[in-house]
Amino acid sequence: MRFAPFSRKIAMSMAIACLAQVRGARTELAPNCLAVSSSGTHLYIGETGARQVAVMDVERGSVTHVFPLKSPVNGIALSPDGKTLAVALGGAEGKLAFVDIDSGKTEKIQVGHTPCSPLFSPDGETVYVCNRFSNNVMSITRKGILATINVVREPIASALSADGSRLFVGNHLPEGAANGNYAGVVVSIIDTKKNEQISKLALPNGSTSLRGMCLSADGKHVYTTHILARYQLPTTQLERGWMNTNALTVIDALEGAVVNTVLLDDVDLGAANPWGVACTADGEFICVAVAGTHELHVIDAQALHERLVKASRKERVTEVTSSPSDVPNDLSFLVGIKRRLKLAGNGPRSIAIASKTAYTTEYFTDTIGTVNLAAEIVHHPRSIPLGPKEGMSEERRGEMFFNDANYCFQKWQSCASCHPDGRADGLNWDLLNDGMGNPKQTKNMLLAHRTPRAMVTGIRESAEVAVRAGLKFIQFSERPEKDARAIDSYLKSMKPVPSPYLIRGRLSKAARRGKKLFKKAACASCHPAPLFTDKKMYNVGLGLGRHKGAMFDTPTLIENWRTAPFLYDGRAATMLEVLTKYNMGDTHGVTSNLSEKEIADLAEFVLSQ
Repeated sequence: MRFAPFSRKIAMSMAIACLAQVRGARTELAPNCLAVSSSGTHLYIGETGARQVAVMDVERGSVTHVFPLKSPVNGIALSPDGKTLAVALGGAEGKLAFVDIDSGKTEKIQVGHTPCSPLFSPDGETVYVCNRFSNNVMSITRKGILATINVVREPIASALSADGSRLFVGNHLPEGAANGNYAGVVVSIIDTKKNEQISKLALPNGSTSLRGMCLSADGKHVYTTHILARYQLPTTQLERGWMNTNALTVIDALEGAVVNTVLLDDVDLGAANPWGVACTADGEFICVAVAGTHELHVIDAQALHERLVKASRKERVTEVTSSPSDVPNDLSFLVGIKRRLKLAGNGPRSIAIASKTAYTTEYFTDTIGTVNLAAEIVHHPRSIPLGPKEGMSEERRGEMFFNDANYCFQKWQSCASCHPDGRADGLNWDLLNDGMGNPKQTKNMLLAHRTPRAMVTGIRESAEVAVRAGLKFIQFSERPEKDARAIDSYLKSMKPVPSPYLIRGRLSKAARRGKKLFKKAACASCHPAPLFTDKKMYNVGLGLGRHKGAMFDTPTLIENWRTAPFLYDGRAATMLEVLTKYNMGDTHGVTSNLSEKEIADLAEFVLSQ
């Protein structure tokens, strides 16, 4: 690809941005997404920390210039003709930017809350973008939004069929109550001509933290990465994936059906937190970035599908597998057809492949990892720096530790495996800290250090105590005190994400009415502003089984909109259920005398925090 001369204004802005990097004006670049030119000569790297797209000359191994965009970069796609970048930007007031590569001219269109995973249609005329916290997908042209399609909770990854007629969308977290026999993420299938969802594919029970998705080279399959949690077992050990395993689900793109789910882990070595996934153009390899163990997994695609076909015929594939239902529990299924290649950088996320070279964004080291995929090549880890190497703040170091599974026994999980982005995975876990046989919801770590006690039943005196107990009893590791302090610093630094129920940052009319009802219903007595908790323990009559008569910590309501399902055991799928179905005796708010409309207004206010 040849770059035309830039205008003086564009060139000057890029020079200033590059100079800012050199002088260390930005302490972190945080590369998290990328695209590669069809010629394989240039990489386009989305840097969420630096709020820009960097352009790297692959042959020179250096950044030649940047496109400043003034907002966090959540996703990037290159048009089929190689002339335009579609960049998903920002948070609550998200935008899709069309960046002309030759001129640097940028046009922005307002979209939804935290847009991500943009994809061009085959003709390059339409871009599909997931609005993570608006829970929808948009089809967009340069003229504006064509359609908005509602999908399941937190759409975060997508893949488009070869003919552009079907869009596959993966949601990040399970939706619905968590106290039943099933909790898992789904893949929605959208008809792009009708702009409507036509089906939903349920992934195996315990599927959560879905991160990546891609189409196979021949267009026959979609691959998606996620954690496969064994949340129905008490957390007594980690061996053989007892608590968390890490998976790749294969979907038949033509039939619109799940083929099966394979584990990326080995028998005695986990592959924590799989992220990006991509295929080589010749269809030989499927590559997965494993963010928690800093690896690239390279899977022989033909051999994988041959084994899946054998399993579907109930033929013996391994000592464990002789039927389709065996595959998601078989830690040896990929033995002999998968290579685990160690990367030099930390925190690989997105993948782009040119010919037989794979590139990964290494989020915490501000580098691009490169891997020659040829089987006969001896792998030597190599990373290309995106800027000068600088010292890491304690908060940033703590975030890195929080996401790093190398510190866990056999690398099965990191803190982020159950607390993605520091939040909650939507599952109930039996953590043994207050006995066995009483599973409870994972908590959001936001404000945990400001709202002691810790854990649902307040069993830990503070978040500091809980962090250290988690390292010892959940990761089964001994860590230096300085590492725990760094994790504390990271968690303390987390900022609330504005609620999608707000309108341009303000309460809606319904929420304003609900604010008055919040006081009238006595909700404010236990959930006073500004933290919306009085930090006390109460028995509100919700305990079941071994929790009957138990006292529970009053949770903060800040960011509660993203922590469903609700109540200690996740029995309430919605806030409306919290206020009605599970508050029959007015034990946590006087709501029995409120009308249906007033209940809706109250819920709107609570979800706006």
